[in-house]
Amino acid sequence: MILYHGSFVEVKEPTIIDSERGRDFGFAFYLTPIKEQAERMAKRKQKQTKSNKAFVSIFEWDEDKDDILYKTFPNPDLEWLDMIVKCRSNIKFQHGFDIVEGKIADDTVGETVLFVIDGVISKEAAIERLKFQKINSQIAFCTVKSLKHLRFVKSYEVK
Repeated sequence: MILYHGSFVEVKEPTIIDSERGRDFGFAFYLTPIKEQAERMAKRKQKQTKSNKAFVSIFEWDEDKDDILYKTFPNPDLEWLDMIVKCRSNIKFQHGFDIVEGKIADDTVGETVLFVIDGVISKEAAIERLKFQKINSQIAFCTVKSLKHLRFVKSYEVK
């Protein structure tokens, strides 16, 4: 499967990206099967870092899941939301999966997730709200072992 990673730099050697803030599926190397989504992310990262370049790096995922713990969330549901809430509100939370695939909590979805974290709405109400939104997909490679299933193909600059 071909996957894309958007950034302000070309990425040939993927690494687990950790930061001081929680991410949807925890610290990981995030990719998407959606080329346009990666291009938007590259431009966003370019603006955030005030870089003069934006890149999409392309990887091939062998999809061999025999030696890894893999979790997929085909649609936003309570289990998906629960993981995102745990990962975003506690950066030390460990879900135990090597790869997690599911919908991305982008700006619009992220607002709904924050409402849940802050206790403004219930998880059930959040899922109902999210049923009407178009949500893109992401795949988080959460361990060094999982990164071995990726092969760099090429990259290109986003203009």
